[in-house]
Amino acid sequence: MSVWHNDGVSDDDDPDRAAERPKSRGKTGASGLGGGRGSTRAGGRGDGRGSGRKTERAPPKPLDAAALERMALRYVERFATTRGRLTDYLMRKLRERGWDGGGDAALAEPAELAQRMAELGYVDDRAFAEQRAAAMQRRGLGARRVAGAFREAGIDEGDAESVAPAIADRAVESALAFARRKRIGPYGNGDGDRKLQEKQLAAMMRAGHRFDLARKIVAAPPSDAPESVDFD
Repeated sequence: MSVWHNDGVSDDDDPDRAAERPKSRGKTGASGLGGGRGSTRAGGRGDGRGSGRKTERAPPKPLDAAALERMALRYVERFATTRGRLTDYLMRKLRERGWDGGGDAALAEPAELAQRMAELGYVDDRAFAEQRAAAMQRRGLGARRVAGAFREAGIDEGDAESVAPAIADRAVESALAFARRKRIGPYGNGDGDRKLQEKQLAAMMRAGHRFDLARKIVAAPPSDAPESVDFD
């Protein structure tokens, strides 16, 4: 199962911006100015032409309906995303570039365009939620951290509830994965220091695991092969 991350697009990643970057000038060859002694360096000897010049970038054109749709299509081609994140991206681009779609402001509604992308199958919030939850739990993060990621990605309540049973089924496995990474409980050295266990418990809580489950794992003695059933 693939893992998606970074559904946002920086300006450097924006295909629209990439087209606006000026092409770099080639180096002056040995046959250029300088008596055949190689290329003329900026700020050095020569006729001074070209040294210190800066190419000004033309301001981006305002968006119309067709340009906004092309931008949405490029985004969903490159990134796994949600309707909420696609809407946020398009709104940011509208703020940056403005609208030139005439008097029909309804055509500049990013939420409607994001919904259309979902209807066409280019965006699938539920599939995104399933894969994001599975990936986070493999890393040892618990249900509360997964729920926070859903809110950040704009996953609605219905889609979040649809994957909740699978998240609950993986709760123990995910908590043990975190314990293994941090050498806690059955993966520790058997040190029963109370302050250490309190720190370990706090770490598991920050990772989003249930208090009762975290406490069982922290208190567990070292084991070569801990079983999930021991912590259900």
